[in-house]
Amino acid sequence: MPTPFDPQLVLARPLMANLATVTPDGAPRNAPVWFAWENSALWMLSDATSSSAARVISNPQVAVEIVDYDNAAGVLRHLGLRGEASVEPMNTALFRRLLRRYLGPEDQQNEWFIKNVARVEDPAGRLIRLVPSSIFTNDVSFFRTGPALAQRNAR
Repeated sequence: MPTPFDPQLVLARPLMANLATVTPDGAPRNAPVWFAWENSALWMLSDATSSSAARVISNPQVAVEIVDYDNAAGVLRHLGLRGEASVEPMNTALFRRLLRRYLGPEDQQNEWFIKNVARVEDPAGRLIRLVPSSIFTNDVSFFRTGPALAQRNAR
């Protein structure tokens, strides 16, 4: 029996999301992604040559799973989002906010990573946008405590 929780508890944290897409032959594919939740949409990083973006264009049905897990604290929350995604042009302001979420203030970010990997200003940059048609939450933080949910005392 699922134990629901406020999705914002997970969406507000810099966790890894797992984006599931479908290949043209129907095979599932998963990719770990950084994300931002803004304006009731999940935004994930991509670019024009990304295989994830190509699969979303071919078949926009996606699933995203985010797990908040802290073994020592006994926290285990699962958030699932489903729906049709789209590939959007890069929004550099959103991208910079997303990078700050994972890397901290700009003056503390790894300059090499920003220039060579993130490439904030690259015209090939894209964002995958999901406005979920369904959201599933399940808090099983009782795996250490029994029926008393660990979340009541954690974070």
